[in-house]
Amino acid sequence: MTRLARAARLTQYAHGGGCACKIPPGELERVVAGLTGGGESLIVGGEDGDDAAVLRIAGGRAVVSTADFFTPVVDDAYDWGRIAAANALSDVYAVGGEPLMALNLLGWPRDALPAELAREVLRGGRDVAALAGCPIAGGHSIDDPEPKYGLAVTGIADPDRLLRLDAGRPGLPLSLTKPLGLGVLNARHKATGEVFAHAVETMTALNAEAGLAALERGITCATDVTGFGLLGHLYKLARASGVTAVVDAKALAYLDGARAAVRDGFVPGGTRRNLAWVSPHTAFRRIAEEERLLLADAQTSGGLLVAGEIPGAPVIGELVARGRHTLVVR
Repeated sequence: MTRLARAARLTQYAHGGGCACKIPPGELERVVAGLTGGGESLIVGGEDGDDAAVLRIAGGRAVVSTADFFTPVVDDAYDWGRIAAANALSDVYAVGGEPLMALNLLGWPRDALPAELAREVLRGGRDVAALAGCPIAGGHSIDDPEPKYGLAVTGIADPDRLLRLDAGRPGLPLSLTKPLGLGVLNARHKATGEVFAHAVETMTALNAEAGLAALERGITCATDVTGFGLLGHLYKLARASGVTAVVDAKALAYLDGARAAVRDGFVPGGTRRNLAWVSPHTAFRRIAEEERLLLADAQTSGGLLVAGEIPGAPVIGELVARGRHTLVVR
């Protein structure tokens, strides 16, 4: 590593960070309306905005396909690569699939950052993909003013044992496998350079075991929590399933320092946009603004949100018959 590579703060080369850079959900839905889906073989994907597409193929199997990339969420190149890979692989686990192969997606400012730093990003992605048993077979790169990295992942699944957004039913509990607060901690890191090792550990953890545990228990409804925040992804799930989702705010776990980050003003723009999107559909009861922001916080490589119970994951609420609001936070 050269001195330039060691000194570079990757987050300063991007206007945002991680999944907080997503196009706002309401705006995105308007843009893609009517442009996805098609064909009876496509059994997951399209209008509901599932985490990955699932296509039925011969032999009683299904192909899973997804792509996910974003700007730097941390300054360490190797960690950024690991986080981006875990985040992309999560889309496959979130629909009940098993990743088989991945391709790198890399945008790199060649005149601003050394190639050896890009190699560290790719090495991080390779190492996490290897933990998932998913080889990386090349990819695609462009010269880009902002660094971007992620994966296009191909997987396989049993078409009769999938996790879907539209399979939620009244009476099912809601479980969440990772604590919240990644967005605000990443915003603090970008602004100050302070490193949060526990946040990096959370973001690089694969959701493989959680996805398998859900399938083993016969669970059919799940999603992962990323850039649209807990409330944004839960709203999509409840809307697709025709139910109301009730969240018990006191049951949620938060990363150390998350509340302090909100109080100190380190709130990503994506988090505020998420809250604005879900607020018309949510009954917040007596939930304070700080708590609302954390519930809508734009996560990067967050946990699985499962309509059911799995070991080690706290129950954070339940699905009930559709009421006046799609979401209720109590």
